[in-house]
Amino acid sequence: MLIISRKVGESLIIDNEIEIFILDIKNDKIRIGIEAPKSVKILRKELFETEKSNREAVQIADKLDYKALKTIITKRD
Repeated sequence: MLIISRKVGESLIIDNEIEIFILDIKNDKIRIGIEAPKSVKILRKELFETEKSNREAVQIADKLDYKALKTIITKRD
């Protein structure tokens, strides 16, 4: 992990095409701005994790044998 200190109004460049600006710092919150090509997907980490969980759930669902599952459920009733 790279750790960089920046002040309000300063920025950093990633891979010559993404610029991250420090816009404001108040109490325990930092406002940042990100300038990047439209092809770069930018998500908050919690949304990224939700997307990842959803993709994993779909992959598991695709592997289920629904006929066997229905048989198991029917036998339990």
